[in-house]
Amino acid sequence: REGRDRRCSFITKMLVVWLLLSVGLARAALGSTVHLRRANDRNGRCIYSFVVPSPNEDGCPEPGQATSAMQELQRESNAQRSELESVKARLSLLENVVTQLHVVLGAGGASASTAALQRELDRLRLERAQQESHVSRLEAAYSTLGQEKSFLEEEKRRLEQEKAELGRRLESSTQEIARLRASQCHQVSEAPVQDSEQGSQEVSKWDLESFDYQELKSELTEVPASSIFEERPSPSHPATGDMVTGCGELVWVGEPVTFHKAETVAGKYGVWMRDPEPLPPYTRETTWRVDAIGTDIRQVFEYDNIDQFMKGYPSKVHILPRSMESTGAIVYRGSLYFQRRNSRMVAKYDLKTEVITVQKDIPSAGYHGQFPYSWGGYTDIDLAVDEMGLWVTYSTDKAKGAIVLSKLDPETLEVEQTWETNIRKQAVANSFMICGTLYTISSYSAPDATVNFAYHTATSTSKPLSIHFKNRYGYSSMVDYNPTERKLFTWDNFNMVTYDIRLSMI
Repeated sequence: REGRDRRCSFITKMLVVWLLLSVGLARAALGSTVHLRRANDRNGRCIYSFVVPSPNEDGCPEPGQATSAMQELQRESNAQRSELESVKARLSLLENVVTQLHVVLGAGGASASTAALQRELDRLRLERAQQESHVSRLEAAYSTLGQEKSFLEEEKRRLEQEKAELGRRLESSTQEIARLRASQCHQVSEAPVQDSEQGSQEVSKWDLESFDYQELKSELTEVPASSIFEERPSPSHPATGDMVTGCGELVWVGEPVTFHKAETVAGKYGVWMRDPEPLPPYTRETTWRVDAIGTDIRQVFEYDNIDQFMKGYPSKVHILPRSMESTGAIVYRGSLYFQRRNSRMVAKYDLKTEVITVQKDIPSAGYHGQFPYSWGGYTDIDLAVDEMGLWVTYSTDKAKGAIVLSKLDPETLEVEQTWETNIRKQAVANSFMICGTLYTISSYSAPDATVNFAYHTATSTSKPLSIHFKNRYGYSSMVDYNPTERKLFTWDNFNMVTYDIRLSMI
């Protein structure tokens, strides 16, 4: 309003000046005929007026024209007054808002607003850091997958080369065996029957260490069936007396024989097995295999015979309903026994019906890396089968890491009897059971390891041993005994291997 009054005063002064100038100019142009008058109107306002004679107009404009002009001016004045009142209302509202803002800021609102903005900024920074971390993880995973892809491609090329080389070796071995057969038959036909000494000298010319000779000898040697039955009775029909069962103490482990090599990086560790007491439709040639690298191990490959297994062509793939852990699984009487992942629970999986029939906790057993073998691999719980039945090897807090051995009922998985040994579990690389005796291996990687301890459950005593055991490929992650075949089955750094053994007679 104050500004408006100033503008009005200025305009009034300018009009007076303009009138004076106009009168002066008119007087200069028309002489004394121009008359200027000043008088108060009825409201007391000063009115300036002047009269100028006009050559075109005889008098003042008509009263109607003046009234129309005044009405137009009144309308404009009303419109401006309305606009001015609206502006005043908005200014009042703005003043109230400003006053409230000053009150809030004076009561500490500025600090609260700043703190809220800082928290929001920190949250945005945290989200950005998390996104950058996620991107880094994705890039690392992509890089790892690229490396694994390159490794698998290289492994595939190497396997193809090995396959071609094995084909050439097999063909060469077949020709050599045929030649040896022909030569041997020719020598036998020409040798005099009465000259046994000369025949003995001819045979001695063969290299007794030759693998080909051993094959030829096995083909030409006949063994009476009665000898086999005396030495290896069926475990499902045990007889009384140590001589009949063929049990004894381990005295010798032979050289490793490789049957197959895993095709992928998941097969660096694993377990392979045959059932010593198979149930239909399975036979003693049926073979199972599990690659044990990964966090969700569920696939069990089944092979009808050893030829399928060596070629890597499974006849069936079982998908376990629960993940398994470590390389301690075994197959016995038509079922797969395995440790469930990240637990002390042992499960029995029926291979025919493909369901888990029994699950039991091994009391107080350590699991998931608490008491593994020296090579690791979460091998806290290790299942085994021998002539006496089903066993489990583990340790407990009470045993302070020493091997604890329990005999299990294969139907219910109930613990029948338990032995606590004086052998530290993490000090040995692996173990296996033969005839109720626990045997341990000194190293999983040393080329010339040993079977270094034996624990006899019959007497609850242990003793040191030094029986040669060869880790051909430098990383044995699984060792199990098959009582029917009298062999050790091992998984050595991608390779599936067996060892012949010899037991002493009791």
